[in-house]
Amino acid sequence: MDSLAKPVHSLNMEFHPLVEQLKQKFRASPVLFLGRGLLILVVFLIVINIIRQQLPRSKSEPPLVFHWIPFIGNAVSYGLDPFVFYSQCQKKHGDIFTFILFGRKMTVYLGLEGNDFILNGKLQDVNAEEIYAPLTTPVFGSDIIYDCPNAKLMEQKKFVKFGLTHNALCSYVPLIEKEVIDYLKVAPAFKGHSGVVNIPAAMAEITIFTASRTLQGKEVRNKLSAEFAELYHDLDLGFRPINFLMPWAPLPQNRHRDAAHAKMRSIYIDIINERRASGKTPTEEDSDMIWHLMTCVYKNGTPLPDKEIAHMMITLLMAGQHSSSSSSSWIMLRLASRPDIVEELYQEQVRILGYTGSEPLQYSDIDKLPLLQNVIKETLRVHSSIHSLMRKVMRPIPVPNSDYVIGSDKVLVSSPIMSHMSEEHFTSAHVWDPHRWEDISTEEKGDMVDYGYGAVSKGTKSPYLPFGAGRHRCIGEKFAYVNLCTIISTLVRNMKFTTMDGKSTVPATDYSSLFSRPMQPSTIRWERRSDAP
Repeated sequence: MDSLAKPVHSLNMEFHPLVEQLKQKFRASPVLFLGRGLLILVVFLIVINIIRQQLPRSKSEPPLVFHWIPFIGNAVSYGLDPFVFYSQCQKKHGDIFTFILFGRKMTVYLGLEGNDFILNGKLQDVNAEEIYAPLTTPVFGSDIIYDCPNAKLMEQKKFVKFGLTHNALCSYVPLIEKEVIDYLKVAPAFKGHSGVVNIPAAMAEITIFTASRTLQGKEVRNKLSAEFAELYHDLDLGFRPINFLMPWAPLPQNRHRDAAHAKMRSIYIDIINERRASGKTPTEEDSDMIWHLMTCVYKNGTPLPDKEIAHMMITLLMAGQHSSSSSSSWIMLRLASRPDIVEELYQEQVRILGYTGSEPLQYSDIDKLPLLQNVIKETLRVHSSIHSLMRKVMRPIPVPNSDYVIGSDKVLVSSPIMSHMSEEHFTSAHVWDPHRWEDISTEEKGDMVDYGYGAVSKGTKSPYLPFGAGRHRCIGEKFAYVNLCTIISTLVRNMKFTTMDGKSTVPATDYSSLFSRPMQPSTIRWERRSDAP
């Protein structure tokens, strides 16, 4: 024992001065001491992270995108510009690669094969609910969309799809047109003969007015007062990127989100109760999605509960408004950059529809206006609202024609905008050119499949997927298309538009939200046409 005690005693004597010195430094400046210690720890973790990335990897693992900081990973470069990030990674690693996003392993598979692999994946392999439910449920509500079994979701999509009948769409066009014309008469930004307008803000108002009047009904449209607008704003706070990571966080914005959801749900339930109490039978003229959902019954014989009707109406209002608002803003910004296209659109209506200044647009007119349709198509190609579609891997999935196996520790990511902007599929892909569609057919070729809400094309191998594909394809695409066509045609009939500097430039894309939208403010000039009302 003595032979061991002496070396230990000697070691203690040797380290004692060093320990005392560290104690003195801590007493003198504890903050500085802890700061230096934290810095050393961070540097140590970064070094370990770099070393781990240099170690040999299994052939079944896709290449890993280099990142300096553990956990945070590639969040900054991805968040600033996902399209540029994907393009750089594709150039270095190919179509399949993995990057780190706040601790999550995100495996991206680009191109047509990637879209098909992910968006047409089997339920037992990939799952959207695992990814999106924590984000959407506090905003949309429980027991719908991603907060219910997939079979129930497919029934809910069927309810909505059957509510968007041909007759309903026909009745929506004059209502949308009237909302736009009324807005141009009363909005402060459109006072006078000419002026300037922050177009994203204007389009956000127009799209919520048109969607509420058509899908939601007169009562909801009449409630778009200051109070309802505030509720919408508070709910919208639930779609911030921080909520994607921590929807449960006790943040002020989340408390406002939850209170707004409860209030908005009660508004819809009050409308439903008032309609039932009135004993009124809806006419074709005033039929809307609320009336339709009040008649829907699940396959097991259970009527669609009022709470779920309210939550589905909140979903239609929130999700549809975001994408339509973003798309219509980009359309108007692109048109302002090309006054010649604006004039072509106007002359198309004069030539084909015989427009003289007072004739209302009809649903049947939309198919007669190819340039209008092509402007919509081209803008949806260049400016997709959602840059990344994600699915949680539920069990290891081998990637066909490769050595890769995507494990259940991964999130699969598809990005249709990468094929939208690929020279392989579209000549001069980065140029906004509506006339390119005169020689391109967007007819989807592929198997028809019924996921539970009616037969649709899988469409997953198409290079053009503005509304997604597979079982989670956007159910409101027909309405969105009619809404956009009617809004844009009405604006063009009444106004001329140009950029502030007269150049053919558009603003950068803002990726700070979960939706890709123009940077704000994005101001353009407008001038009222001489024959406009």
